[in-house]
Amino acid sequence: MAADTPHAATDAAAPARGPYSKRSGGRRWRPVAGALVSVLAAAALGTAAGVPAQARTQAEAQARTQAQARAAARCGDPVQRPWCAASLDAGERARLLLKAMTADEKIALLAADDPLGGPLGGLIETAHADTNHGIPRLGIPPLYMADGPAGVRQGKATALPAPIALAAGFDREAARKYGGVVGWEARHRGNDVVFGPTVDVLRTPLNGRTFEGFGEDPYLSAGLGASWIRGAQDQGVLAAVKHMAVYTQETDRLSLDMKVAERTLREIYLVPFETAVKDAEPAAVMCGFGRLNGRWACEDGAVLNEILRDEWGFGGLVASDHFAAKDGATAANGGLDLELPIGLKYNAFLLKRAVSQKKVAQATIDGHTLNILRTMFRHGVFDRPAHPNDLSGIDRTASETAAQLLAEGGMTLLKNDGALPLASPGSIALIGKGADAAPNGFGSAKVEPFTRVSPRAGIAARAGAGTKVTYHDGGDRGAAARAARAADVAIVFVTDSQGEFFDKSCLTLQCGDPLRGDQDALVSEVAKANPDTVVVLETGGPVLTPWVDEVKAVLAAWYPGQQAGRALGRVLYGDVDPGGRLPVTFPASAGDAPAAGNPAQYPGVDKTVTFSEGVLVGYRHYDAKGLTPRFPFGHGLSYTTFRYSDLEVSPGSVRVRVTNTGTRPGTAVPQLYLGLPSPGRDVPQPPRQLRGYQKVTLAPGASARVTFPLTARSLAYWNEEGGAWNVAPGCYKVTVGGSSRDAALQGSFAQGGARC
Repeated sequence: MAADTPHAATDAAAPARGPYSKRSGGRRWRPVAGALVSVLAAAALGTAAGVPAQARTQAEAQARTQAQARAAARCGDPVQRPWCAASLDAGERARLLLKAMTADEKIALLAADDPLGGPLGGLIETAHADTNHGIPRLGIPPLYMADGPAGVRQGKATALPAPIALAAGFDREAARKYGGVVGWEARHRGNDVVFGPTVDVLRTPLNGRTFEGFGEDPYLSAGLGASWIRGAQDQGVLAAVKHMAVYTQETDRLSLDMKVAERTLREIYLVPFETAVKDAEPAAVMCGFGRLNGRWACEDGAVLNEILRDEWGFGGLVASDHFAAKDGATAANGGLDLELPIGLKYNAFLLKRAVSQKKVAQATIDGHTLNILRTMFRHGVFDRPAHPNDLSGIDRTASETAAQLLAEGGMTLLKNDGALPLASPGSIALIGKGADAAPNGFGSAKVEPFTRVSPRAGIAARAGAGTKVTYHDGGDRGAAARAARAADVAIVFVTDSQGEFFDKSCLTLQCGDPLRGDQDALVSEVAKANPDTVVVLETGGPVLTPWVDEVKAVLAAWYPGQQAGRALGRVLYGDVDPGGRLPVTFPASAGDAPAAGNPAQYPGVDKTVTFSEGVLVGYRHYDAKGLTPRFPFGHGLSYTTFRYSDLEVSPGSVRVRVTNTGTRPGTAVPQLYLGLPSPGRDVPQPPRQLRGYQKVTLAPGASARVTFPLTARSLAYWNEEGGAWNVAPGCYKVTVGGSSRDAALQGSFAQGGARC
């Protein structure tokens, strides 16, 4: 292995190959020039402030010159510090710097050193989630880090729609925009690293952090996660994709042992991380809590060393979630580079003792230090000035606009019996506390916005002076029903409560948000009082809807962010088509949900969870068991109608024509599902798996030809015996439609000499 490959310096202490190992060559990362980062910063500021193009060009040139001078001063004189020469390769610079470091300095770089940053980061704008203060003696700059899966959690920032709403958008470009907003604001909060995106595949809808991820399908999570990372890193910050490798519940998360078969791990839970590493090259990967098949996540060399680095060629740094490292020596040998939030395990006393006792090789310590230095050099941290913390004083119009557009793109119309779009009603009754608030999940993904437009304010503004808009908080169901009866249209807002540290106790709205009472009963009372009742779900994931047949329309707005009111006003009135499709299945009953009724699967027995469902996660579970969901994965209605035609199928691509057959412009999301043949009885295959999607907006009567490319990996399953991806001979079934249960068009193709 070449000297500058990511894992070279740790070979002396590399553990034996583990159960998931599949070795292949590493990959080089593309360096990010410091000058380019400076230009991006100046351009972003200029664009946001509306500066004319010529003035921006001059400002960018001046800023670039000044930035280069300040950056040189930050690292130092290349004559005295040769690693400061920007013309050298990042690996060479890291090796030169390593030679100048003492043993204590190397170890000091392996842990953050601000224990108060995390708790205070959500309260004050000067408190970063984590900080490594660098080594001034050698010109090693500090690394400032921020939480950011749903926006920057550091003082106030733009509260974007929850990531689950982004997932509902089924839109890679929107994901890149989302990551770009987070990256831009993280940079203007003075950060070098942003912790995001969260790409953990949803296993149970009771998961307290459902709102923070991209849903139940690994293919959808993978594409959105990679785009998010590219958007963030375009802004000159380092993205840290999380939480590798398996993280599916909050209950017992710190001590849980997860028993996961290799095929399940490869086909479901590792897919988003693999795509992120290979397609987007994140600067960092964050390992999570709990144990995978007996090994703590941040000490798991079979995953972090053999799969992540050796097989996938990851060249960045691996950081721990807060306090996730359990043993310093095991973590060092297992692939952890940076301990957060402080060096409880990675400190001079413990690591030097481990080296002296030959539990850890010095080459392993050097390797982790090199991983951090190389990442900082590649992403220009040494070669630019520190990012200033000035978010409060600059124009954030672009971020606020993005928040609105992203909310509109993720709003998912689940049912509509003609109540929507609103046709200029004379009076509207808004009912439920969610109409006058902006619900969000709590924990590291909670964002405190600078401003907020409530649904009540936004809908009233869109309705105009000619419409009477009343509000009732729903606390007294009888009074709420009377308010609904007096209006032409009643819109009921119902919410759940989600966040880090706790899973949900149930999927009903009776216990979904304990502070708001029995919201299921509230919906039923209002629906009895007004036949034109619309329900807006402001939830972080699936909920039960026992009243669905009693209401005219149901709109899933998720946690819609700070521009909730404007986005809802535009969608409800039909100014824009509801752009979302379900990234999660809504069950018809609690017992139908994945892992329901099986304590061994969830929440676990004796703090051990067995993933005995294998690859039958999410909609695969419903399909394999023949269960009819309330609303299937991929479902979402438009204000117009679409026809699918002209299906063309081959092993390399599937093509289809989509036509708007209605009288309004609208958004279609054609989805491709494949049914793979099973190579044997011990390798069950789900009836269908998402393998393509595309979002298209069409005028009335217009059509578009959509192509879904296929690769060998699209057709492959993980062969546990051979330790490789294989394509089984047989007939591959093709389904194209508007959801996982919409088989508008069907076809097939054969592989390996088989016939269909």
